[in-house]
Amino acid sequence: MNGAAGPDRIARRIHVKGKVQGVWFRAWTVEQAAELGLDGWVRNREDGSVEAVAAGPADRVEELVARCRRGSPASRVDSVDVEDTPGVVAQGFTQKPTV
Repeated sequence: MNGAAGPDRIARRIHVKGKVQGVWFRAWTVEQAAELGLDGWVRNREDGSVEAVAAGPADRVEELVARCRRGSPASRVDSVDVEDTPGVVAQGFTQKPTV
Protein backbone atom coordinates (compact mmCIF):
# COMPACT_ATOMS: atom_id res chain seq x y z
CA MET A 1 0.00 0.00 0.00
CA ASN A 2 0.97 3.61 -0.31
CA GLY A 3 -0.60 7.03 0.00
CA ALA A 4 -1.59 7.10 -3.69
CA ALA A 5 -5.19 6.90 -4.75
CA GLY A 6 -6.44 3.97 -6.80
CA PRO A 7 -9.74 2.93 -8.34
CA ASP A 8 -10.75 0.65 -5.46
CA ARG A 9 -8.92 2.59 -2.73
CA ILE A 10 -11.02 4.36 -0.11
CA ALA A 11 -10.33 6.09 3.18
CA ARG A 12 -12.56 6.22 6.23
CA ARG A 13 -12.38 8.13 9.50
CA ILE A 14 -13.53 5.82 12.29
CA HIS A 15 -14.61 7.28 15.66
CA VAL A 16 -15.15 4.68 18.37
CA LYS A 17 -16.86 5.41 21.70
CA GLY A 18 -17.19 3.20 24.76
CA LYS A 19 -14.59 1.58 26.99
CA VAL A 20 -11.83 1.92 24.41
CA GLN A 21 -8.96 3.54 26.28
CA GLY A 22 -6.68 1.62 28.63
CA VAL A 23 -7.84 -1.67 27.07
CA TRP A 24 -5.23 -2.13 24.32
CA PHE A 25 -7.60 -0.82 21.62
CA ARG A 26 -5.01 1.29 19.75
CA ALA A 27 -2.36 -1.44 19.59
CA TRP A 28 -5.04 -3.94 18.60
CA THR A 29 -6.21 -1.59 15.81
CA VAL A 30 -2.63 -1.29 14.51
CA GLU A 31 -2.38 -5.11 14.45
CA GLN A 32 -5.72 -5.47 12.65
CA ALA A 33 -4.82 -2.80 10.07
CA ALA A 34 -1.39 -4.35 9.45
CA GLU A 35 -3.00 -7.76 8.96
CA LEU A 36 -5.32 -6.19 6.38
CA GLY A 37 -2.48 -4.27 4.67
CA LEU A 38 -3.98 -0.84 5.36
CA ASP A 39 -2.37 2.58 5.68
CA GLY A 40 -3.37 5.16 8.28
CA TRP A 41 -3.26 5.88 11.98
CA VAL A 42 -5.09 5.56 15.29
CA ARG A 43 -5.10 7.81 18.38
CA ASN A 44 -6.86 8.40 21.67
CA ARG A 45 -8.95 11.52 22.08
CA GLU A 46 -9.21 13.48 25.31
CA ASP A 47 -12.96 12.74 25.46
CA GLY A 48 -12.19 9.03 26.04
CA SER A 49 -12.89 7.91 22.48
CA VAL A 50 -10.54 6.49 19.84
CA GLU A 51 -10.19 7.91 16.33
CA ALA A 52 -8.62 6.20 13.33
CA VAL A 53 -8.13 6.87 9.64
CA ALA A 54 -7.74 3.82 7.43
CA ALA A 55 -6.98 3.80 3.70
CA GLY A 56 -6.70 0.93 1.25
CA PRO A 57 -8.83 -1.42 -0.82
CA ALA A 58 -12.52 -0.87 -0.07
CA ASP A 59 -13.21 -4.41 1.16
CA ARG A 60 -10.28 -4.31 3.58
CA VAL A 61 -11.16 -0.89 4.98
CA GLU A 62 -14.74 -2.04 5.52
CA GLU A 63 -13.42 -5.16 7.27
CA LEU A 64 -11.43 -2.96 9.68
CA VAL A 65 -14.59 -0.94 10.37
CA ALA A 66 -16.43 -4.19 11.14
CA ARG A 67 -13.64 -5.30 13.48
CA CYS A 68 -13.72 -1.92 15.26
CA ARG A 69 -17.45 -2.38 15.83
CA ARG A 70 -16.62 -5.64 17.67
CA GLY A 71 -13.59 -4.12 19.43
CA SER A 72 -10.52 -5.51 21.11
CA PRO A 73 -10.97 -8.34 23.64
CA ALA A 74 -11.01 -6.08 26.72
CA SER A 75 -12.97 -3.19 25.17
CA ARG A 76 -16.68 -2.36 25.11
CA VAL A 77 -17.76 -0.54 21.97
CA ASP A 78 -20.88 1.59 22.42
CA SER A 79 -20.89 3.34 19.03
CA VAL A 80 -18.85 3.71 15.86
CA ASP A 81 -19.20 6.67 13.52
CA VAL A 82 -17.67 6.30 10.05
CA GLU A 83 -17.21 8.95 7.39
CA ASP A 84 -15.35 9.33 4.12
CA THR A 85 -12.08 11.21 4.37
CA PRO A 86 -9.28 12.14 1.95
CA GLY A 87 -7.15 9.04 1.37
CA VAL A 88 -3.75 10.70 1.54
CA VAL A 89 -1.95 9.07 4.47
CA ALA A 90 1.59 7.88 5.06
CA GLN A 91 2.45 4.30 4.21
CA GLY A 92 1.91 1.88 7.08
CA PHE A 93 -0.37 2.14 10.09
CA THR A 94 0.78 3.93 13.25
CA GLN A 95 -0.32 5.19 16.65
CA LYS A 96 -0.45 8.97 17.00
CA PRO A 97 -0.43 11.06 20.17
CA THR A 98 -3.66 11.85 22.03
CA VAL A 99 -5.57 14.97 20.94
